[in-house]
Amino acid sequence: MAQTVLHTAASRGGADHGWLKSAHTFSFAGYFNPERVQFGALRVLNDDTVDGGRGFGEHPHDNMEIISIPLSGSLLHKDSMGNEATIERGEIQAMSAGTGIYHTEYNKDKSQPVQFLQIWLFPNKRNVEPRYDQQKIETASKPNQLVQVLSPDPNDAGVWIHQDAWFNMGKLEKGTRVDYSFKKEGNGAYVFVLDGEIQINGQVLSGRDGFGIWDTAAFTIQADTDAEVLIMDVPMEIA
Repeated sequence: MAQTVLHTAASRGGADHGWLKSAHTFSFAGYFNPERVQFGALRVLNDDTVDGGRGFGEHPHDNMEIISIPLSGSLLHKDSMGNEATIERGEIQAMSAGTGIYHTEYNKDKSQPVQFLQIWLFPNKRNVEPRYDQQKIETASKPNQLVQVLSPDPNDAGVWIHQDAWFNMGKLEKGTRVDYSFKKEGNGAYVFVLDGEIQINGQVLSGRDGFGIWDTAAFTIQADTDAEVLIMDVPMEIA
């Protein structure tokens, strides 16, 4: 029988730094909950809002797969690999920090906030050469479908990372039902509701709720309203 865990939007940890407001699904920085440290290889899921013209100064990362998904506005990225790029809604960014990188992230627009998801996964290879990837997300042109936006295969759809993980996103109209089958035995899925209301196995989920499911081969999402979802299919055990 499938095992599940529910993390409601209201139960998340939070931080308010004035220019940055962040909701933490899992333990992060000043928020620590021993029952919510990670979901398998998924270590961080932060829902960030950055004021206009503000951002994160240069800071380091190593041996982590870091994914950013803007939900509104645009984010300027610069790193020690020489990359400089802007990402906005409809795009996904991935970095393999590997042996170590420094980077900055700033809201380009001085008048409007930027909202984005910051997601960290433990890698399945340590001390790899750092790398950067950025691609468009095609959910707008494929309604009522789950669109793959991340995988472990450079030749597959979406960005790729050093982990046996697959991310799918979908914009679903009210009444739509979509089935999801796990890509690898031993993986679980963490479903994050970006907008609207859905059901999984009878559990009603609303905007910014998170729902983990594992020990099953597949599950069905039912959209009770127009909705947008992110499915993170990740190993439940990490080396």
